[in-house]
Amino acid sequence: MIVRRLELEGFRNYAAAAAEFAPGVNVICGENAQGKTNLLEAVGYLSGARSHRARGDRELIAFDRDQALLRAELEGRGRTFAVEAQLFRGRRRKLSVNGVPLRTAAELSELIHTVLFCPGDLSIIQAGSAERRRFLDQAICQLRPRYAAALAEYHRLQEHKTRILRDWEDKPSLLDLLPEFNDRMARCGAVVVHYRAHFIRRLSERAAAIHAEFAGGREQLSLSYQTVKTVGDPLLPTRDIYPRLLAHQESHRRAELDSRVCLSGPHKDDLLVAIDGRPARQFASQGQTRTAVLSLKLSEREIHREDTGEWPVLLLDDVLSELDQRRRDFVLRRIGGGQVFITCCEEEGLEELEGRTFHIRAGALTAGP
Repeated sequence: MIVRRLELEGFRNYAAAAAEFAPGVNVICGENAQGKTNLLEAVGYLSGARSHRARGDRELIAFDRDQALLRAELEGRGRTFAVEAQLFRGRRRKLSVNGVPLRTAAELSELIHTVLFCPGDLSIIQAGSAERRRFLDQAICQLRPRYAAALAEYHRLQEHKTRILRDWEDKPSLLDLLPEFNDRMARCGAVVVHYRAHFIRRLSERAAAIHAEFAGGREQLSLSYQTVKTVGDPLLPTRDIYPRLLAHQESHRRAELDSRVCLSGPHKDDLLVAIDGRPARQFASQGQTRTAVLSLKLSEREIHREDTGEWPVLLLDDVLSELDQRRRDFVLRRIGGGQVFITCCEEEGLEELEGRTFHIRAGALTAGP
């Protein structure tokens, strides 16, 4: 999977920019606040029409513009695709591939996959369970359309159930709807739990090996999946998970009515990360946290390769600045084989990478010598 060419107009601080990228490593060099992260954000947007740091498309449009344009030539699975995204302030965006309008943004995920590491990803370890669920959901949605559909439906049902719980005292008849919503949430939730469990099992095997090599054999990383207590084995088929989720909901009925929020279901799941048997969230140092997150991301990249036969596009935003030389060298050795975008302030140590170098200044992108 390769981004051959990218054109931007009115996207973030890019008035107009165009570049052709190498199929290997692309080093994006420039001082802070010049547009390096914005460029990676644009590349990431191509894999699902969403940004890792914006709440909506309006934030991606330059301050002095009413619309923005992303146009790209992508290559994957033996084909070439012309992708265009038009973003507007006052109306819905328009997405197309080879001139054909897309019905949903999820269709972009079928063309190209991306794996991103940015400084904010340290929150996967340091923050609450919502950040770890977000990491899992973004990774699995690119690989499993059925998971993406089940997750979207689950969240829709959860919102409806939350409104019922909020308003039931004023409208007691709403309680008649709860059994149906519980049943449908349990069926969708069973799909979510099943896919998460299998992905975490694969992720755990690869991340443990990568982290051990990363840390010179001095640390052991382990992952485990925490879901509702009635699901003893989340690797079971969905038909066996469904009644267990339903039973857990029923056991929390009174508590949900009193609190007026959904207390039961995979929206409470967590990915537990431990280093040498101790919870990383409480005990990991900053360096250990960065190493653990990089291990997760590199493992995710390998799973994409195994499932699709092609490397996803790897986006490394300011990944090397906080690593010592040994860890820097490890990362650079590990990223071979696919297309990579690396942002940095200085090119030192990256000169021998096979690919292209670009310099950014105030949203102007130029290819290096």
